[in-house]
Amino acid sequence: MQKTVLVAGSHGTIGRAIIDTLRCQGYHVISISRHGDPSDEHLCVDMTDQGNVKRITGFLTPHISTLYGVIQCAGVLHNQTYQPEKNLMQLDEAWLHESMRINVLPSVVLAQALSPLLNRKSSVRWISLSAKVGSIEDNGLGGWYSYRMSKAALNMFIKNLAIEWGRKSPESSVIAMHPGTTPSDLSEPFTKNWPKEKLYYPEMTASRIVSLFTSMTASDSGQLYHHDHSVIPW
Repeated sequence: MQKTVLVAGSHGTIGRAIIDTLRCQGYHVISISRHGDPSDEHLCVDMTDQGNVKRITGFLTPHISTLYGVIQCAGVLHNQTYQPEKNLMQLDEAWLHESMRINVLPSVVLAQALSPLLNRKSSVRWISLSAKVGSIEDNGLGGWYSYRMSKAALNMFIKNLAIEWGRKSPESSVIAMHPGTTPSDLSEPFTKNWPKEKLYYPEMTASRIVSLFTSMTASDSGQLYHHDHSVIPW
């Protein structure tokens, strides 16, 4: 039976590359994003709105018997108005709230939609794309307040979810992953002077994510992983 993978945030640069990679490897892919044409395999929905939990559950229900796992890619670093903060005085309440909303809630809402469909026999893999800068222990530079704080919050959610689903579905695995710096709308302002050897194009990034996704086990759950599969301290 063909395995199904859900890619959420599927219309971003990395999300699209992950879908292509999974399909090339023979997986059946379903997707969720705010954009695209609705179908049995694609749900257009705002994953930051908790009112959509039941709608997402309904979308997932027909696929649950073949669901191999979830890769959640939605997130934000900046927009046309706000850039990552260089110092404390640039920290803006409205942007902090927006960063938390977009970087944390999609994983929360999606997990709330999937959780009622899981049982002790379930073996579901889950990756939320996070960031190394969300590691408190690894932070030696400061700055980027909103992004760091929101990714640290996401990391705590993933740790909590790994514990809860570890009890509910012991064969499941829940991790966060730093995908590396990839040319995209999210990273574009910060890649001009970035070392070429540390700039990973979407196809390479997707390959690394899918490689970790397909190799992860229950014993890996509750960790933040680098794209090279090493563990980053929380």
